Amino acid sequence: MKRVYFGTNLKMYKNIRMTHDYLVSLEQLTRDISRDTIKLFVIPSYTSLPEAVKCVDQSLIQIGAQNMGWEDEGQFTGEISPLMLEELGIHLMMAGHSERRHVLLETDEMENRKVLCALHHGFTALLCIGETGGQKEGGISREVLRTQLKLGFKGVDPQMADHIMVAYEPVWAIGVNGKPASVEYAEEMHSEIRTCLDEIFGRENSAKIPVLYGGSVNMENAVPLIRQEHIDGLYVGRSAWHADQFNTLIRACLSSLSGQ
Repeated sequence: MKRVYFGTNLKMYKNIRMTHDYLVSLEQLTRDISRDTIKLFVIPSYTSLPEAVKCVDQSLIQIGAQNMGWEDEGQFTGEISPLMLEELGIHLMMAGHSERRHVLLETDEMENRKVLCALHHGFTALLCIGETGGQKEGGISREVLRTQLKLGFKGVDPQMADHIMVAYEPVWAIGVNGKPASVEYAEEMHSEIRTCLDEIFGRENSAKIPVLYGGSVNMENAVPLIRQEHIDGLYVGRSAWHADQFNTLIRACLSSLSGQ
């Protein structure tokens, strides 16, 4: 069975105490699952990061940052540098989440600078990509994803592929009013993403990059999604924000893949 990736972004929902309780519970519930079988990561709010790295074993649950500045230091009020994250023991950084792109108006060039900075410091860079509902209706989903990938990874050394993850999150499928993509559509887009990654990094290096699906993942669609050829993991939203529910979802996916 292939190694499966499961992650969640807690956004701006859990405070420090809530994050602590959630992580401790999730670690206990999933401790018996071999990490050769899964890679599990959680990305809490910035204020929760110091407590998060203290309360869990990162060999079991890797802790990541929701954003990162692209300079080590400087006049960047409100930004957090890679050196500050390293000081906490954080080595996973997310860039390009749809809310950063479409609410805070970050560009592909900005995401690229973050990715390059993260890789320079030995971080794992998780690049989020996805098309809007209007772009999907206009029939340009593939072009949008290709553009985000090619600009987001511009200048990246192909040998750094093992420090990269991609999360495909169609903008129209996430959030409170998100409508899940069909399994067929998700697989179609993941196949396109894999082809593009092959072009950027070469097939051998590209094979090291897991591509996760995120977009209203729940107990009903998690198993069908994870069984798809080109979907390497799930980036789960609200269905992961209760530790017991996330544990149940993870085990259902693993049971399905192992044929139990």
